[in-house]
Amino acid sequence: MSGPLKTTNPLTEQVIDTYPLMSDAEATAVVEASHTAFLDWRLKSLEERAGVIAAIGAELRRSKDDFARLMTDEVGKLLKDSRSEVDLCAAICDYTAKIGPDALADEEREVDSGTAYVTHSPIGVVYGIQPWNFPAYQAVRYSIASLMAGNGVLLKHAEPCTGSGLFLRDLYERAGLPKGLFGVLLISHDQSDRILEDDRIRGVTLTGSDRAGRAVGARAAELVKKTVLELGSNDAYLVFDDADLELAVETCVQGRLYNNGQTCVNAKRFIVTEQNHDAFLKAYAEKFEAIRMGDPSDEATQLGPMVTKKQRDTLHEQVRESIDKGARLVVGGEIPDREGWFYPATVLADVAPGQPAYEDELFGPAAAIIKARDDMDALRIANSSRYGLGGGIFSRDVERARLLAAEYFDTGMVFINTFNVASPAMPFGGVKTSGYGREHGPEGLKEFVNVKSIRIG
Repeated sequence: MSGPLKTTNPLTEQVIDTYPLMSDAEATAVVEASHTAFLDWRLKSLEERAGVIAAIGAELRRSKDDFARLMTDEVGKLLKDSRSEVDLCAAICDYTAKIGPDALADEEREVDSGTAYVTHSPIGVVYGIQPWNFPAYQAVRYSIASLMAGNGVLLKHAEPCTGSGLFLRDLYERAGLPKGLFGVLLISHDQSDRILEDDRIRGVTLTGSDRAGRAVGARAAELVKKTVLELGSNDAYLVFDDADLELAVETCVQGRLYNNGQTCVNAKRFIVTEQNHDAFLKAYAEKFEAIRMGDPSDEATQLGPMVTKKQRDTLHEQVRESIDKGARLVVGGEIPDREGWFYPATVLADVAPGQPAYEDELFGPAAAIIKARDDMDALRIANSSRYGLGGGIFSRDVERARLLAAEYFDTGMVFINTFNVASPAMPFGGVKTSGYGREHGPEGLKEFVNVKSIRIG
């Protein structure tokens, strides 16, 4: 068995805490506790469940400062972003408590004779394997929907934010969630594979790399267990001929650097028509060059450290390989000589097929600028990616942009003249190797339910 889990502050490079791995017996006990609690929770009315979900939202707001500080210490997020993350989690609770009872209510269906109903019954325990970049949101996103549906929930959080996972479990229980219903597993990857095999686990959701998604999805398929996979992307933001360039530049800078550039749905590739390319690149590079790195707790800081040295070094290798294969370094691209796992805001131009900046996901503050002939060529380039989570279009002709987004843009989400991460009311998820299934909205509430037909003669 591998050693204990360890959390480390990316700013100071100092260890925050260590957590011993659970034994197999301890992990199985967490599964059993969730299943046992589920047997009672599934019988609660939708209104009762909604009341507890609403109370969790209120407790998140009461605990915002403490939770935000912990997340910033563990993963290096700007403190203001950590606070906003807790606000988003509370809003998810509010939304779910409001629409959950109606969205999951029994539906009467018209049939030839007799009476027929469709119910949305809970399925059991849902196992979530989650990454470190949004320690609260990633866990809240799937767990609140599953709890509203009447399921039990387990969380295997990423090692860098182990403390945040435990904080959330305790917060849920303070708000009135039955003890054990939401369980946190401090386990290794090998142990996680065994957890997947437990008959009490009825659904699996993973947010992470496409490599991890393939492995977990394949194993779950062998076991005939429902999965939802959100596997990251290299989202393209398209700057059309008629774009408002000032808006496009400002929004694309924010979209690339949000959460220190470590977000699956960050704006990552900027596909700019030939008509606008040079002006966009010049203005974009000037803004990136002025970005202030520093302590994420300082309100003046615009870019904090990356989560781990490994993540920082991987990004740097991708940048260097892209340059070796023909990309042009415009701004940044050098690891600073300072304490903390910092990487500067970096701009690559002349990005082309075969380069990591074109083909792969750069999970950090590095932007890829790609020139397109015209609007439709920009869409062609965007869709050539193996990924398809989100993307954006900048155009003054909003109706045309909406039509192109609906009919041509091969992603799960499109943002027109804006950048956004998530909204409780709007389904979140992707296509191609960005995964499948949806979270948020009424669609997300029904991912892990048994849609059951009942007919009365």
